[in-house]
Amino acid sequence: MNRFAFELSSYTLKTFSGFSKANIKISGKDNIPDGSVIFTANHFTRIETIFLPYHIHNITKKEIWSLAASELFDLPVLKGVLNNLGAVSTKDPHRDELILKTLLSGNVQWIIFPEGMMVKNKKLIKRDQFALKDEGSVKRPHTGAATLAIRSEFYRERIRRMKVLNPSEFDRLVNVFEIENIDQVLNQETHIVPVNITYYPARPRENILSKIAQVVMKEPSKRVMDELMTEGSMLFSNVDINIRFGKPVDIKTHLIDPYIESMLTVKRRIRFDDDINAKQIIRQFSGKIMENYMSAVYSMTSFNYDHVLACILKHLPYRKDGIDIYEFKCKVFFAISWLVSNKAYFVSDNFHANQIHLLTDDRFKRFADFFSMAENTNVIQIKKGKIFKDQTKFITKSNFHTIRIENPILVMANEVEPVREVEDLLKKIAQKSNDEIISLVKDKILEKTNMDFSKDYNDYFKEEESKKKRIGRPLFLKQKDKSAGVLLIHGYMAAPEEMKSFAQYLHKKSFTVYVPRLKGHGTAPEDLAKTSYDQWIESVEEGFVVLKHTCKKIIVGGFSTGAGLALELSTRLDGIQAVFAVAPPMKLQDLGSYFVPAIDAWNAVLKKIHLDTIAKEFIENNPENPHINYLRNPIAGIHQLEKLMEQLEPKLKNIYKPALVVQSRKDPVVNPKGTLKLFEQIGSDIKEYYIFDCECHGILIGKGAKRIYKAIENFINQWI
Repeated sequence: MNRFAFELSSYTLKTFSGFSKANIKISGKDNIPDGSVIFTANHFTRIETIFLPYHIHNITKKEIWSLAASELFDLPVLKGVLNNLGAVSTKDPHRDELILKTLLSGNVQWIIFPEGMMVKNKKLIKRDQFALKDEGSVKRPHTGAATLAIRSEFYRERIRRMKVLNPSEFDRLVNVFEIENIDQVLNQETHIVPVNITYYPARPRENILSKIAQVVMKEPSKRVMDELMTEGSMLFSNVDINIRFGKPVDIKTHLIDPYIESMLTVKRRIRFDDDINAKQIIRQFSGKIMENYMSAVYSMTSFNYDHVLACILKHLPYRKDGIDIYEFKCKVFFAISWLVSNKAYFVSDNFHANQIHLLTDDRFKRFADFFSMAENTNVIQIKKGKIFKDQTKFITKSNFHTIRIENPILVMANEVEPVREVEDLLKKIAQKSNDEIISLVKDKILEKTNMDFSKDYNDYFKEEESKKKRIGRPLFLKQKDKSAGVLLIHGYMAAPEEMKSFAQYLHKKSFTVYVPRLKGHGTAPEDLAKTSYDQWIESVEEGFVVLKHTCKKIIVGGFSTGAGLALELSTRLDGIQAVFAVAPPMKLQDLGSYFVPAIDAWNAVLKKIHLDTIAKEFIENNPENPHINYLRNPIAGIHQLEKLMEQLEPKLKNIYKPALVVQSRKDPVVNPKGTLKLFEQIGSDIKEYYIFDCECHGILIGKGAKRIYKAIENFINQWI
């Protein structure tokens, strides 16, 4: 392929990549060595043969060639295109010679798909050896990449030896392989770099290509529709494509063999097609190398939601009365937590975010989308909160060419199998009892929240400003009687210590009480400045799930910002008996707060032009409880508080649970008029509004607090 053709194809690929809506993430670029490289990658779609060369070229700045099925070159329309894209027919008589010439020079890099075909079912058998299962047959992955790498290194080393031992043979080899720069050839080596490509979500969907096909073709076959819907969705939807390069597979050490050594130094000619006169040895070494790079390819799978959900669904024990949906969600949550904590495996970037949404409102539709696909393909039925699974969908033979559209759940589950340790772990989790998984999830959340606090405290600790560690640590006051629990949420710039007195009061009244630490609190103002209100919501959700796995009935309440968060939770989640809000900050007394968004935006501008020193990031705070609260208030934090309340206001009408709002008449922080307005907007028919003659904001601490405790207790007792 000439240089002009390659540059032209690169421009075409760039245009194609820009047109695609796929989100491509590349990892492990540092694993790509200098010199000659054969990239061995898994093969699921045709589009890999387009975007993979493009991205490797962007990284290495070298020409990228690849092998393509010989039948494609029989089509005149495709032959020229394939040639310009650097594709070489698998049946080209000069194939190996061309590959070896380019590998020795190091000017061209190669992509080889060892599976030899698109593995649409992702079915890989790994016992003693790797094998692929397609249309009823079992095939071994190809060893061609390994053989070519070994032969390349053999001839490179032989050229080096002949330069000294036999100059005439040296000259002949230089001429045979058309070597222009002998130093370049001798100073590098051939590497095999395994590549894994993982898609999420890898689901067939209607797209522009499939729609066009249905118009142009009267009755497109299922195979055609499978390919267009699967590959088209990856091009035109926001599909995440993870490309990961692994560490190079060692080649040179396989030349350390007595027979190979003898062939390296023999003075007679060795013809190119002699296979180094040691076919059996080469086959043996190639098989070992193939096993190495295939193992590396599959071990780099980036596990995502579809993998976990499909694999756990596959291994869920059959139950005549169905499987509880929440139990299934807990198993998925626990599995993801395990995968993230185990650094031996690669996971989707999404897994590193807080996963508590899986157990609350599924706001990112991880389960909703999966269940919809599973129901549409008859893998499951959902009735009255129960999953009824058709296990035959996981064991009955599927059509290889249409499986991606007919049974995508099985395809997802199959992709986990090659990583045996993960497959076994997910199977064990799937088979745990409901009581066991409920307990494990609760313990995992409690462990996580304590670890998060310890890490944040250590990362942001400020001498003479950060409070004692006990101030910020979450509180969990348990009762033997697990009938009723109260979730208490502290306020802005405070910590769980703020609710300790009230928590102890409720605990003495026979309630289990949990006080979560809101993210960014109990540490230092710099921590709060980097925290969003979404993270506060997640902190509250974690507390709710802890109580849900402990008590039969849950009351949710909070103070100030914590009150707003309690109300927010009540707009979305079932399983809450009632909610109370003490001094919710719908409207702040400090009118300067209205200027916070502008200040926050101005700070961002100053940072962009490197004027950080004049940015106003904190304002002085004079709290009623300085032993608990921060003494500096981050502007960004106030902005997040206002965003929280802004998004809460239109949702108040969705609160249908019994509600109590408590307010201080002379609150210096929260305007009682705003609190009354909030109360009026609550949608519940059962709601109460109490106003107390107090002159402070923090009415749950200090003098007069007990009468407020009693009022809230009386309200709670009505609904447990």
